[in-house]
Amino acid sequence: MKPNLISKTINLGNGKEITLETGLLAKQADGSVVVRQGDTMLLATAVSAPEAKDGVDFMPLTVDYREKYAAVGRFPGGFFKREARPSEYEILVMRLVDRALRPLFPDDYHADTQVMIQLMSADKNTNPDALACLAASAALALSNIPFGGPVSEVRVGRVNGQFLINPDMDEMEGSDIDMIVAGTADNIMMVEGEMEFISEDDMVAAIEAAHAAIKVQCQAQLDLAQMSGRDTTPREYCHETHNDELKAAVKEATFQKFYDAAKTGTANKDLRKEMFGAIKDAYIETVDEATMEEWGYQIKVYLNKTQKEAIRRCMLDERVRLDGREMTEIRPIWSEVDYLPSAHGSAVFTRGETQSLTTLTLGTKMDEQTIDGAIIEGTNRFLLHYNFPPFSTGEARPLRGTSRREVGHGNLALRALKQVLPEGDDNPYTIRLVSEILESNGSSSMATVCAGTLALLDGGIKIKKPVSGIAMGLITDADGKYAILSDILGDEDHLGDMDFKVTGTEDGITACQMDIKVDGLSAQLLKEALEQAKAGRLHILGEMAKTMSQAREDYKPHVPRIVKIMVPGDCIGAIIGPGGKIIQEMQKETNTVITIEETEDGQGSVEIASSNQDDLNAALTKVKNIAFPPTVEVGEIYDGKVKSIMPYGAFVELIPGTDGLLHISEIEWHRVNNVGDVLKEGDQVKIKVLGKDPKNGKLKLSRKVLLPKPENAEAPKAE
Repeated sequence: MKPNLISKTINLGNGKEITLETGLLAKQADGSVVVRQGDTMLLATAVSAPEAKDGVDFMPLTVDYREKYAAVGRFPGGFFKREARPSEYEILVMRLVDRALRPLFPDDYHADTQVMIQLMSADKNTNPDALACLAASAALALSNIPFGGPVSEVRVGRVNGQFLINPDMDEMEGSDIDMIVAGTADNIMMVEGEMEFISEDDMVAAIEAAHAAIKVQCQAQLDLAQMSGRDTTPREYCHETHNDELKAAVKEATFQKFYDAAKTGTANKDLRKEMFGAIKDAYIETVDEATMEEWGYQIKVYLNKTQKEAIRRCMLDERVRLDGREMTEIRPIWSEVDYLPSAHGSAVFTRGETQSLTTLTLGTKMDEQTIDGAIIEGTNRFLLHYNFPPFSTGEARPLRGTSRREVGHGNLALRALKQVLPEGDDNPYTIRLVSEILESNGSSSMATVCAGTLALLDGGIKIKKPVSGIAMGLITDADGKYAILSDILGDEDHLGDMDFKVTGTEDGITACQMDIKVDGLSAQLLKEALEQAKAGRLHILGEMAKTMSQAREDYKPHVPRIVKIMVPGDCIGAIIGPGGKIIQEMQKETNTVITIEETEDGQGSVEIASSNQDDLNAALTKVKNIAFPPTVEVGEIYDGKVKSIMPYGAFVELIPGTDGLLHISEIEWHRVNNVGDVLKEGDQVKIKVLGKDPKNGKLKLSRKVLLPKPENAEAPKAE
């Protein structure tokens, strides 16, 4: 018997609806739901272990998002023809969902919890990333897993001044905002996106428009849970045992010491670590062995919490930051370009104890990244990769491939910079930036944006405007007192209530990423943080301008030069030749890379790349001779190529597709017995067109007429 299907519909406006369904699929999970918009369907499940594992003192949450190729009627690529490791796009969706869910689990809940979202059916005009968090939260809302939701995410765009919620992909083509916003019914939790130089007021307005839609989606989840009849009362658990008396004793003994240490404003993070560590060690020495054996772990937890509380209190009361800076003060900046002589562009950007060495590589169309996802297909001509090696924080740990964090930070920097890249024919290159984080103490992704801008300028890329980035923080208390921090340290990120990264030019914001850990962040406070971020961003731009503010007039000498020409569509086949023979031959002869593709209007776009201008010109001439063949004129001299050797002479190609006969008698002034003694296939020879054979119209050529004439030699006659 078919199970009972329960559904709830959300009206998005403009005829669009989202449907939440449960009761039909995956009923052995703690919670499961199918979210549908149009023909796009996501299955989300949530499962949490009955008990926590021994020794686990954190929330072991795994969020997994996977796209099934069958969802769009396609086979996966590769030898095995099955879905393999997640793509970068899937990883970015996982991060979006994880950042919205994770803060809403209880701090003392440590059971293994897995949330899986699978794309089961797809309408290629509906982007599933805006539905993934809604699906995940709905699955949790239908379970008894302790969770402080519901929560949801929406995409907000803006077309012709009007905000759109979860717009179709074709609608987004005209949008100047592409932002994902997550929140509960009461609070904004997370913001990430890219913008075309919008103002701070516009960003706040977009977030408010998104939150209005989020409230509706959160209520729909509660309604669905009630309609399902499931017992969603949070399960009972005990994953931590505490000693309130001991906790109070730790605070009494160490709070003021931590407070006084924070007040000193020590700039070096290693010295701060030693200073706070000494306070902890001194207290632990006062604890008897029996108490330490029973409560040692909790004592360390209480010490860390007391340290955090003392530092936060010091910042609010004394208006002093951990490294002694003012709340709006930016750490010292120095930068340098052209650091690596063999790179196409390079820059070192250092802000405080955070440093990025970023390289620029310029390539041809052959270097484009192929995107072969279930939903997104095509090519990408701008790549930005972010690497975070362990030595950047003074650690020694194994490298285990690219982390989700590295993918996310690289994507944020890419979104920040792609807005200012030259477009169309102004940028013939495939561009790759690689940021190597050599030191890290907060804001490494923003250092990547700054170093990336300088590397582009150093490489001669005519970007629209320089871009800088800044990471903001927030400290608040229950009485409404707050401090907004510019250019936060790593420690300030961990102990703060907000991590807010903003990038932009002097004209406006290009990208942002925000994670909020406190309830009730007002629009006014958010706007104040954005305005403070703008001031910091402009200061950083000024410091960068001292190193480089305009792109080099020309690319560096070792950068490949690229020229692009348009040719008639019916010439594409002739340029490529049978089996690619012609184009491969041209590339070999001229030491160039030649690519050709048909444009939407049926023309051929030919791109030629070479590090040598003469080779570039030679290849360009060959392509033009095929696409726009010149007329061979009698009496003119040509640089020909020997195509074949015959007993009676050689056939020489004058221009692509046109050849003539160089008779054995016209090779040298003296008698030639064997053509092969003088010429070989592939030889380049200068020849003159004498005329045409009246019988077959073939061109008659002469080589000897261009050679010094011996005495008493008879000149050839033109016909």
